[in-house]
Amino acid sequence: MRRAAKDRSAFSRRALLIGAGQGAVFAGIAGKLYNLQVTQHGKYALLAEQNSISERLVAPERGLITDRFGTILAGNQQHWRALFMQALAPEPQAVLENFYKLVPLSDDEKARITQDLQDRPGYIPVLLKDWLDWPDMAAIEVNTPNLPGIVVEAGASRIYPLGPTAAHVVGYVGRPNQNEAKTDPVLSLPGMRVGRTGAEDAQDGPLRGAPGFVQTETNVHGEVVREVAHDNGTPGQTVTLGLDAGLQNLAVQGLAGNAGAVVMLDATNGEILAMASTPAFDPALFDRGVPSATWAGWMADAKHPLQNKATSGLFAPGSTFKPTVALAAMKAGLLSADTILTCPGSFTLGNHVFWCDNHVAHGSINVTQALTVSCDVFFYQVALMAGIDKIADMAATLGLGTDLGADLPHVSPGLVPTLEWARSKNIHWAQGNTVVQGIGQGYTQLTPLALATMMARIATGTAVGPHITRRVGGVLQTGAAPTDWPALNVDDRDLATIRQAMFDVVNTPRGTAYASRLQLPNAQMAGKTGTAQVHNNSAAEKQKNFNDMTMAWEQRPNALFIGFAPYDNPRYAIAVVVEHGNFGAQAAAPIAQAMMTYAIQHDPSGRDTPLTQPLQSTTPALPVNNT
Repeated sequence: MRRAAKDRSAFSRRALLIGAGQGAVFAGIAGKLYNLQVTQHGKYALLAEQNSISERLVAPERGLITDRFGTILAGNQQHWRALFMQALAPEPQAVLENFYKLVPLSDDEKARITQDLQDRPGYIPVLLKDWLDWPDMAAIEVNTPNLPGIVVEAGASRIYPLGPTAAHVVGYVGRPNQNEAKTDPVLSLPGMRVGRTGAEDAQDGPLRGAPGFVQTETNVHGEVVREVAHDNGTPGQTVTLGLDAGLQNLAVQGLAGNAGAVVMLDATNGEILAMASTPAFDPALFDRGVPSATWAGWMADAKHPLQNKATSGLFAPGSTFKPTVALAAMKAGLLSADTILTCPGSFTLGNHVFWCDNHVAHGSINVTQALTVSCDVFFYQVALMAGIDKIADMAATLGLGTDLGADLPHVSPGLVPTLEWARSKNIHWAQGNTVVQGIGQGYTQLTPLALATMMARIATGTAVGPHITRRVGGVLQTGAAPTDWPALNVDDRDLATIRQAMFDVVNTPRGTAYASRLQLPNAQMAGKTGTAQVHNNSAAEKQKNFNDMTMAWEQRPNALFIGFAPYDNPRYAIAVVVEHGNFGAQAAAPIAQAMMTYAIQHDPSGRDTPLTQPLQSTTPALPVNNT
């Protein structure tokens, strides 16, 4: 029994020691757990989140571009794309090789991806492929375990519902280049686009918006387990243009495939209601990438489809320049409404003979009659009376040969020569140079936008400037009201004389544009035709009254027309240029007639909302122009 008591005593001591040891161990573990879970909870919670939660920026949706009535001119269409988060891939190159086996890419695309991975910080994903199709997406989904760091997400591509019809004025977007991305890292985000031309370029800032973010939870293999948070960012603002899509369509239809341009303005405030340039292109191609064959075709096209002829096409204005020449002489006190000059059919200066059109002798006429019948000899004499510098001064007053401040990129100021300009170019300026300037030939080169601006200024007597943007984010832009523009420094009586002459051009049987008068009650159009030579006819050709229609297309004269309407309350101004259309009265004036008819009937400049019941149009059919 004594031995049993000793054994029980020894067991109790061992049990006590073991229990004490276990208690100490459990106490240590409890203390450690308390330290981890309570004392250092914040630290380890942050580490755990950084381990499992990744965040990346996402591109915002680009803002819409609409016409004045809300018709979408530039919008967005959803598609799918594959991105790569390099920081989530233990072996990035191996992941890329696996991806390339599933979704074949060109060598150029692979080189671009390699460059992007080197240039961009880890928090910005790299685009692997845009516009994934369903087989691509299925292959990526099935092979997710072999593609850590690769994410498929919805993106947006730019669409242009009117296509080529408004391509030049609305513009297009492209991917940022490396310099742009370095300047602004946000531009590195997949899906970010930069406006390259037109309104897309001019309003690129408001259209971009601000980026959002996506937080995702990933496992130890870099696979996305779930999306924790998603913020789409701030979409770009809607930009409303002054365009009327109906007028824009009509302008393109009027040009009927010919190379040329049409610009129509609200004459009271300079808003661009239509700006067409033909031929054109599909602007959506630039978002995805222009096929090499398509690009080669554009480059080889003699009609230059990529050029916005309305803003950067330079044309001799021909007889549409005559009102400017007349106003220059009238302001200098050298010509009045009553001044009579004689046209015997030609004008001789030294040993050179300058002919009137078709060698017609118009006899003794005043400025109104000279503009009505477009007498060249009358304006040869007026140009010499005024001199080239006074002509250039008046041209600048009317918006010609100067910066118009238009809110569009790549607008050429054109050229109206001066004696100083001639000296700077080492050109000996002779009187003969001034003579041909009187009929808009020689060195003078102007854009259709400038000609429409000149017409608006003559029609209203105010220094309106052209602009395309009406609202940004719903806010009406400066220049939308007629009161925003100052009066011209031109005598009202002189302007009235020129307006009357332009009325006669269109509305009297002797006028060169009589066939294109408006067929509307209580509304008349005033205007001026122009036929501008691009081929210097030889003396022999001139003696034979050479027929320009027998020449090659590119050597035929350009056809022009400028006009405004209604005559008694000017609201609309227009300029039309048909390249190598031969005669302004035949090729250009009918387009203006159709445009003015539509504008007066539908009154786009007087409304901010579309008609609930469109007016019945009696727009005359446009003649077919085969030149």
